[in-house]
Amino acid sequence: MQAAPAEKRVVVEPTPAALAARVADRFITRLRARTRSGRVAHIALTGGSMGGSVLRAVAENPRSAGIDWSLVHFWWGDERYVPRDHADRNSVQSREALLDRIDVPAENVHEVAGPDSGLGLDESAAAYAAELARFATDENPWPTFAVCFLGVGPDGHIASLFPDRPEVTVTDAAVLPVRDSPKPPPERVTLTRPVLNSSKRVWLVITGADKASALGLALAGASYTSVPAAGAKGRKRTVFFVDEAAASEVSPDLIDPAY
Repeated sequence: MQAAPAEKRVVVEPTPAALAARVADRFITRLRARTRSGRVAHIALTGGSMGGSVLRAVAENPRSAGIDWSLVHFWWGDERYVPRDHADRNSVQSREALLDRIDVPAENVHEVAGPDSGLGLDESAAAYAAELARFATDENPWPTFAVCFLGVGPDGHIASLFPDRPEVTVTDAAVLPVRDSPKPPPERVTLTRPVLNSSKRVWLVITGADKASALGLALAGASYTSVPAAGAKGRKRTVFFVDEAAASEVSPDLIDPAY
């Protein structure tokens, strides 16, 4: 296996529960430092079992009481185009795990519109891009995420950017509609690679032996068109948080025990 780029770190914990606790603790440390200095933090969330587990661990960690949630804005890297209260939505999972349990202003939670909003799929994507543009920076027409969480599928997909599909190569849009997704539900809304990779920190949280091959390919520098996770890169730091089962194909010299 080729060596991973120097800016990519791999952190391993023995179990998914231990991994969720470690990611949550590091996330809380990051948010406490940022909000104590009065700075706003934009966060991109992910779905999946580990996405929910990390947020539940944040909610259950006493240190989260030291965060000024009024300075934190939550977004999603992708969303399933289903009604707002549908169990398949990433935002439903996030609300149940964390957002409904903290004192975060409703206007700081930026959800993707579903079909019950009256917007079609293309309109939903356009509306999300417009919402992002309200928090544009000097560099980009979207906010800079302090942390962007990403899950990784067994096929190496991130957000709703799937292998060998046109969405993964788009660079001239912030948000895209996705139709005929290889993973149900078929209709989705996703951020594009330029938005994800403009984040200060990209944290990929991966568990399970079925993800080992995708992780190995991502670290080995596979093409991002065939393994989208290989193209995920934060401006300051890219960290793969993984459990031992997912790390079975990771060379020991790539693991950072101190991070």
